[in-house]
Amino acid sequence: MLKILIVDDEEMIRSVLREYVEFEGNEAYEAADGMEAVKLCRDNDYDLILMDVMMPHLDGFSAVKEIKKGKDIPVIMLSARGEEYDKLFAFELGVDDYVTKPFSPKELMARINAVTKRRAQNKSGNELQKFEGLEIDMAGRNVYVDGEKAELTPKEYELLFYLVRNKGIALTREKLLYDVWGFDFYGDDRTVDTHIKMLRSNLKEYRKFIVTLRGLGYKFEE
Repeated sequence: MLKILIVDDEEMIRSVLREYVEFEGNEAYEAADGMEAVKLCRDNDYDLILMDVMMPHLDGFSAVKEIKKGKDIPVIMLSARGEEYDKLFAFELGVDDYVTKPFSPKELMARINAVTKRRAQNKSGNELQKFEGLEIDMAGRNVYVDGEKAELTPKEYELLFYLVRNKGIALTREKLLYDVWGFDFYGDDRTVDTHIKMLRSNLKEYRKFIVTLRGLGYKFEE
């Protein structure tokens, strides 16, 4: 059973989402705007947040940014804005998935299950791996470059951990989108390239372990 916080300024949408969330055997909690969501997250723990983008007082992007400062709670963004820029901005904030309105409640529940399953798999890894001066602590979700902790976004952590777990295996951009982001990005693989670029920048000289496979994707190789 999951504790899910539903954040949307439209009461009807919150009611519909609550119905589906509870029908699946989960607990549903509500917030009418981003400010209320931030306050609730400070005082309570949730397994996942369904966050609308356009809301009064504090928009969804700003709310996610504030929440992520204190807690690493999985977030699925709900928005009528489907532009690529909005999606990339959301993922850079650490959002786990981005669903464009209107959406099917059944599809949303499938995405919730995919996100929580992926998070559980990441937490179950207890490997501590080292590649020259690059140290990766999957259990603690820490990455060290020459002894200094690298500050990665949640999605960069997941991408790096996935590449390391599949070390030596050629991974297409489509597979990375499906397994790391958990959704189909409508054939646009630039989000993978953008995150790989940011990840390589944070890994400094050890970017060399992430090998580009021209016309295909990437792989982690010693």
